[in-house]
Amino acid sequence: MQSFLKKLKSMLKVDFKRMFTMPLVYIMAGVSFAMPILILVMTTMMGSAEEGETAMQGFTNVWQSIGSVSGSEMSMDLTSMCNINMLYFLVAVFVCIFVAEDFRSGYAKNLFTVRSKKWDYVISKSLAGFTGAAIMLIAYFIGAMIGGAIAGLPFTTEGFGAGGVVACMFSKIFMTAIFVSIALLLGTVAKQKLWMSILGSFASGMLLFTMIPMIAPLNANAINVIMCLAGGALFAVGLGAVSNLILNKTSLV
Repeated sequence: MQSFLKKLKSMLKVDFKRMFTMPLVYIMAGVSFAMPILILVMTTMMGSAEEGETAMQGFTNVWQSIGSVSGSEMSMDLTSMCNINMLYFLVAVFVCIFVAEDFRSGYAKNLFTVRSKKWDYVISKSLAGFTGAAIMLIAYFIGAMIGGAIAGLPFTTEGFGAGGVVACMFSKIFMTAIFVSIALLLGTVAKQKLWMSILGSFASGMLLFTMIPMIAPLNANAINVIMCLAGGALFAVGLGAVSNLILNKTSLV
């Protein structure tokens, strides 16, 4: 156990160093930050320029870019599609690129030549991916606040309070563990084939996408946070075990 923890600590140190020295995480955080500013400003400008019944139904307040209130009518309009939930697909891309780079550069092969056990790699990648995902969601939230202010949208809350917004963000962050574990699994299957892992992650993510507004609404509470934390942990452990099995049973090239 002591040996495993020592190896895991070493693996975590390497992965986090690689993640923060690669431009990938900064590019993803920058995109996450800029995305809500562009969306809120552009949609507000376009909506105000149009008149009549054909006018685009854009955002009426800043919080719509973060989520919706549970119990509200489900629709496929602009506000339900162009919000923070889009980032789950960007998280998948981030993890897939991070894993594929290990196999493309030969880092994974060299690593597993020295380390026969793959669990520390899976755990380390999961934690690094989760950290990167959390940074992206926080960057989006900050961008949404700035974008909303620039666009002149109201910050009024209806049907939820500040506590609900905090619980909503924690719930969404914990839910990223599900998408990280899916992307990690598909990354270990595809290895150098980045396109395959991204397509697989997108297809899997589409099955879960419609559940996000219900599980992590703007009026979330402690129950939502606990559910998302438990769900993320279960997916991370379960799919992590499958990823470990795949790495043990397949070629590392």
